[in-house]
Amino acid sequence: MKTKNKLLTLLILSASAATATAVINKCIKISAVSKNLLTDAKSLCYKWRFGNIHYTKAGTGKPLLLIHDLTAYSNGYEWNQMINSLKDHYTVYTIDLLGCGRSEKPDLTYTNYLYVQMISDFIKSEIGHRTNVIASGSSSALAAMACNNAPELFDKIMLINPDSLLACSQIPNKHGKLYKFILDLPILGTLLYHIATSKQAIMEELTTNYYYNPYSVKSSLIDIYYESAHLGESPKSLYASVKCNYTKCNIINALKKINNSIYIIGGSEMENIEELIREYQIYNPAIESSLISSSKYLPQMENPSELFNIIQMFFV
Repeated sequence: MKTKNKLLTLLILSASAATATAVINKCIKISAVSKNLLTDAKSLCYKWRFGNIHYTKAGTGKPLLLIHDLTAYSNGYEWNQMINSLKDHYTVYTIDLLGCGRSEKPDLTYTNYLYVQMISDFIKSEIGHRTNVIASGSSSALAAMACNNAPELFDKIMLINPDSLLACSQIPNKHGKLYKFILDLPILGTLLYHIATSKQAIMEELTTNYYYNPYSVKSSLIDIYYESAHLGESPKSLYASVKCNYTKCNIINALKKINNSIYIIGGSEMENIEELIREYQIYNPAIESSLISSSKYLPQMENPSELFNIIQMFFV
């Protein structure tokens, strides 16, 4: 009898804890998106087969597609400081990748191939012309693979602080698959995701790894990234896929085959950036490069004027 009572008490406590955690998760989500910071009346929608893709279009001239970094909180806002300068020279497209920002966030496993198809389909459907592309961070590998698969859709490509070739080649292991299983759990997984994408966690990432000058990180930017991380049906699905290496792909063969002009931009304060660029040039000696002064991972936000000058020089 005592054993049954203990089990009953344990079940009641477990159910109460699960209910309380679910309520906390719901409150965090409601609070995170309450400011509507990413609402944009000028945004457009591309109805892709796996979910709606939000994008913007501005300016006139040769098309230029801007692809943001691939994280749970990344979105097209990354390019806001560049658009006004670029739109006088190009037709500028910025997209929120599937699972990011204002685009739909279906509950699925996101892979490199999924994004390669998305980028190619977007160019065919919404741009309709061979286009120049600038990709940032982990999305650089997506752009390289998409260009290798459909070179007729691409003109010149600029990669900003791409992942190392070793990082690109990582694959899901047993530990990664277990962690993804835990993250996919509706209550515990969501709580872990909310901890990983809290305002504090985002602030630390921006000030430590993204910006050379941590005092340049404004609270408004943290709020935007925080909102982006909590919009949509299943924002944690992308986080789980990225964290567990499902979005990675070995791009060495693609680098060897690509005949399109490639230009790598590095933040001058990024650790081992010159070594990383040389690594890419081993497999494609035609790759050109530059470093943006006083910047780290996001020179398009930290030093947009210097980056704009290089863009003008490269995309002639």
